[in-house]
Amino acid sequence: MTHPLVPQIIDLATPVAEDLGLEVVKVVFHTNQSPPVLRIDIRNPTQDTGLSDCERMSRNLEANLDAAAIMTDAYVLEVSSPGISQELKTDREFISFKGFPVKVYTSSPHQGHSEWNGKLVSRDENNVYLNKKGRVIEIKRSNIQSVQLDEERD
Repeated sequence: MTHPLVPQIIDLATPVAEDLGLEVVKVVFHTNQSPPVLRIDIRNPTQDTGLSDCERMSRNLEANLDAAAIMTDAYVLEVSSPGISQELKTDREFISFKGFPVKVYTSSPHQGHSEWNGKLVSRDENNVYLNKKGRVIEIKRSNIQSVQLDEERD
């Protein structure tokens, strides 16, 4: 269940990230830790997300969070990149992870399945192509909910 402050935090973090040329990927507030940990995952859409991106986002977001005063108790702010467990979205990501194991989730069943595992071959305007045991599977992009790296099959 999402913490009730997360939507407000996203509303604060998104323009900060955009001003820095970054994207907010995920916000999680871990209240089961002492002090609680507010984790913001960011991505640099033009290059690999680096430590300097995280530092810039942290400094700028911290000032905005303090000014908004929505965080009344002590907390730890962690800004990081989402790592390779992320969903593939951009052309650059599909090119970078060609040959990697992925899971493709479809909105409606494709050939009787709503989840496909295989190695990423490519993506074009209409389809995503997977290599499944030497056979290329073609799945319409309009039917795809998400494509994620499959860390279990590395």
